[in-house]
Amino acid sequence: MTTKTRRVMRRKKRMEFKLVLAAVFCLLLVASFGKLRLQQKNDAYRQQQEELLAEISDEQERTKEIEELKKYVQTKKYVEEVAKERLGLVYKDEILFKAEE
Repeated sequence: MTTKTRRVMRRKKRMEFKLVLAAVFCLLLVASFGKLRLQQKNDAYRQQQEELLAEISDEQERTKEIEELKKYVQTKKYVEEVAKERLGLVYKDEILFKAEE
């Protein structure tokens, strides 16, 4: 081979190497942007999960309160309170004192 063809071959190999290197760089760039987007989505999902867990906890507490209220409403004491407050009922031996208005 002549020196001219060797030079042409070297240039061709260099160009091919540069193209391959550029392609690899582009792939790394695309992969890193993809990773960044996935991390952002993951953070958003974690935040949403924490909010939902807090909501679940609040609702569980509310359910307990409702259950306690349900038990209290079924007691005789509650019935007496409602009868006195809303209906003004009293026992036969009970005396009511009202302040003058």
